[in-house]
Amino acid sequence: MYNILIVDDDKEIVKAIEIYLKREGYNVTKAYDGIQALNLLKTEEIHLIILDIMMPNKDGLETLEELRKTKSIPVIVTSAKSEDYDKIAGLELGADDYITKPFNPLELVARVNANIRRYVKLGNINTENSDDKIYKTGELIINDSTKKVVADGKEIKLTATEYNILLFLLKNKGKVFSITEIYENVWNENCIAAENIIAVHIRHIREKIEINPKDPKYLKVMWGIGYKVENIK
Repeated sequence: MYNILIVDDDKEIVKAIEIYLKREGYNVTKAYDGIQALNLLKTEEIHLIILDIMMPNKDGLETLEELRKTKSIPVIVTSAKSEDYDKIAGLELGADDYITKPFNPLELVARVNANIRRYVKLGNINTENSDDKIYKTGELIINDSTKKVVADGKEIKLTATEYNILLFLLKNKGKVFSITEIYENVWNENCIAAENIIAVHIRHIREKIEINPKDPKYLKVMWGIGYKVENIK
């Protein structure tokens, strides 16, 4: 059973989210500001965080920046519709997804389920053994059994979302995929306004795997069309 940490200073929102997540079979831990959340992460095993941006003491962005120094667990940031800048800032700091308040609780649960699936697939909380599945282009290599990523001889640490985007593109190297196609294949849900989400994740992947992210060797943008991983022999 997976443990979800809800971080929001609005106790009514926390209570409502808790009800829906428990119905889905998740364990729920609660914090009402960033300081409480970071302290809980020191002692509790958490598999996903739902993190509000606007909070007292330590806001969501500060909290996210701090936790990303040591943890790669999925983070879904929540924020009011008027705070689009904060949601993009959250993605820049390493959030996996965002959802706008007020949100449909069923949509939030769907996002939680999707992110947990990607996290399990990455292997952080999955102990199942299987034969090695190696995907390669040039000196970019993914072992999808061990979830190890190597680029030009250097092992790369990716978040679950970054890993699954890169794996999808590498499995289909040489083929260009639109933002919609990437989102629907990785998130397994319909794509609605995902341009910012995909663009930020792609940039983060480039910064990690490319020697020169401004002149990428592996992960290419096809302007007005989409993205691809170059097929390098």
